[in-house]
Amino acid sequence: MTENTQLMPAIFIDRDGTLIEEVNFLSRVEDLRIFPFTKPALEAFVAAGFRLFIVTNQSGIGRELFTENDMHDIHEALREAFGGLITGFYYCPHLPNAGCDCRKPNTALIERAASEHNIDLSRSWFIGDKDLDVRTGINAGTKTCLVLTGYGEKHKEILEDQPTLIADNIGEAAREIIALLRG
Repeated sequence: MTENTQLMPAIFIDRDGTLIEEVNFLSRVEDLRIFPFTKPALEAFVAAGFRLFIVTNQSGIGRELFTENDMHDIHEALREAFGGLITGFYYCPHLPNAGCDCRKPNTALIERAASEHNIDLSRSWFIGDKDLDVRTGINAGTKTCLVLTGYGEKHKEILEDQPTLIADNIGEAAREIIALLRG
């Protein structure tokens, strides 16, 4: 990294249940349902100076329920719907017991994104709807937000670690995180 390279803050976001409605093993673009508050939240984050990354476990690939191409089609549909607001998509295709370092709550995907895009993890956030997402953010050294969409309401009761913030949805999370940023 050169002296002129400034580290940027980022928002790392779980996909299913956080940005979009939870569909067990989403495999078809036709089944994709984006929450109405998602795009305005993403726009607010970008306007506040954050880069946005989707970080998602997609074990349906390892289970052979859908292909990587199916997942890429869904990500392309999201990229189009969000008008290029997402800087990058990072995913783990492995089974839960595969022992990889990329499956949340491990941090290889976040570390790779941070390295490739000059991200300051100490000024970044991880937003998701599961205890696993909160642990991922803590493990990576980011602040964390649990949203109550998807599995969030249920996971709020079983959290191993307290998130920095709990919000009803990603829209409220954006408002609260940006308010904290502005002091």
